[in-house]
Amino acid sequence: MCGIVGYVGKDNAKNVVIDGLKRLEYRGYDSAGIALIVNGKLQVFKKSGKIRNLERELNKLNVFSNIGIGHTRWATHGDPTDINAHPHTDCTKTVAVVHNGIIENHSSLKERLIKEGHRFTSETDTEVIAHLIEEKLKKHDHFFEAFTQAVKELKGSYAIVAITEKEPDKLFVARKDSPLVLGIGDEETFVASDIPAFLSYTNKVVFLENGEVGVITPTYFKIFDLQGKERKKEITTINWSLAQAEKAGYKHFMLKEIYEQPRAVADTISGNLPWFRGEMPIKGLGNFKPERIQIVACGTSYYAGLVGKFYFENFARIPTEVDYASEYRYRNPVVNENTLIIAITQSGETADTLAAMRLAKERKAKVLTVCNVIGSSATRESDAVLYTYAGPEISVASTKAFTTQLTVLYLLSIHFAVRKNLISNPDIYLEKISEIPSLMEQFLEEEKKKQEVKNLADRFHKVSNALYLGRHVNYPIALEGALKLKEISYIHAEGYPAGEMKHGPIALIDENMPVVTIATKGRVYEKILSNLAEVKSRKGITITVTNESCKEVIENSDFSIIVPETDEFLSPLINVIPLQLLAYYIADFLGYDVDQPRNLAKSVTVE
Repeated sequence: MCGIVGYVGKDNAKNVVIDGLKRLEYRGYDSAGIALIVNGKLQVFKKSGKIRNLERELNKLNVFSNIGIGHTRWATHGDPTDINAHPHTDCTKTVAVVHNGIIENHSSLKERLIKEGHRFTSETDTEVIAHLIEEKLKKHDHFFEAFTQAVKELKGSYAIVAITEKEPDKLFVARKDSPLVLGIGDEETFVASDIPAFLSYTNKVVFLENGEVGVITPTYFKIFDLQGKERKKEITTINWSLAQAEKAGYKHFMLKEIYEQPRAVADTISGNLPWFRGEMPIKGLGNFKPERIQIVACGTSYYAGLVGKFYFENFARIPTEVDYASEYRYRNPVVNENTLIIAITQSGETADTLAAMRLAKERKAKVLTVCNVIGSSATRESDAVLYTYAGPEISVASTKAFTTQLTVLYLLSIHFAVRKNLISNPDIYLEKISEIPSLMEQFLEEEKKKQEVKNLADRFHKVSNALYLGRHVNYPIALEGALKLKEISYIHAEGYPAGEMKHGPIALIDENMPVVTIATKGRVYEKILSNLAEVKSRKGITITVTNESCKEVIENSDFSIIVPETDEFLSPLINVIPLQLLAYYIADFLGYDVDQPRNLAKSVTVE
């Protein structure tokens, strides 16, 4: 996720903003920029790469400004270049904006603004905001009115901060689905996407809510809803240390990233809407209609691929294989020009996945990469790219990257089904997946209150072995749940298709063995009930992830974790969350370094 810092006050804004951006480096980024108003004139400086590159340029200049905005960008629209870095300006170069999130309707807005005479210089969705404000200023005398009217036209998620030469002592802010917080100091005010940016200056904060816009000065702030009604805001005192603040008060990055999944999935849906809706083709695929799909991936991404197989075969009726990328090139795979290779990689630098991609390209297959990092090796070497919008994952154990990968694979399967005339109304499927972020939020908020998963972890954190079972589309989620437990708690765990249990693993079940079973509503519900009975008859400890309506499951379980009910094919996105939390809390109770488990690396760049 990108970082935003804004400042208006008595100190040199250049130094304050750069310091704040450095405090947000843990979030990950690929370019940085700053806009200042110096002697009444807007000046913008931005560089790709690390903040030190930007700082080097600024140190050559002796400038003082009492107001500035800065940004560290994790590229989503457009490559990580100087031009695409924030802040972005309008045609007059008197307005500058920084933005986190995704503007879903940026293509249609840009097309309209170009017809109205605006000239764009970047590939980003953010630049649209600056030009839209400029256009609104033709009809409104006051900048805040123009700013608010521009924000009303935006669809998607955003945290926006703007400055203008017209009112050089004010910051203008807006927020929807992307965090933004004010820091209240002594004759100075800060705004940032995260508290660590200004915590060394003040611990007095004001949290902005969805649909709020505001005017910020050194000595006061005013916050309104989009209808112009002023909102009274409470100032909160934060007692976190800087280290805690980087994690937004969470104990570890992994826990923070688990709780970020509703936003990450929502952003991934928004970011992929243009091709899903048919507003633009998937660049590099054209009209290509694959006869077969082969998915190559490693670790957690491989399990996402297993779920993807269900999607492509069920909805698009395309035969699909899933391979461990590390084994793919050693089996002499049957690949030709009618095959689509889908490479799934969070970092885009996984050596085994890159090698599998290269072999497929040598054999004339089309390669599409599902990735979280723009400009990575995998995105450069593939024919086409679909991005997840998880933002950086700091914890080694993947959580939000996994659920955003599932999101992209689901959307792509429906896209192919539409192209094959198997689905006539894709909006039905879009509506279903668009409900997932709120269902995720619902479960996570309940867990915060009741701590049922945490209590289970406390009860079972000293076990030596665990078995995870699932069927149909949730069988890969059982594999992922077991992997998470192994990765961070060092407890031996195995994931199995529940129907395979009687072909071997059932021999391991006794009164000391926790068996975690995914038993939510679906076409194999009756089957999973039978499997649950098999575990009970061997005196295994039954822990189920299930729905409130699944009374038979709850009655036959020693412990149940209740998750919201959703479409069977989308249930993996919900069902994986309690398994992530269970692994996290068990590792934490054992006192392990959750974010940096032993022997593991975030990006595996060797074979």
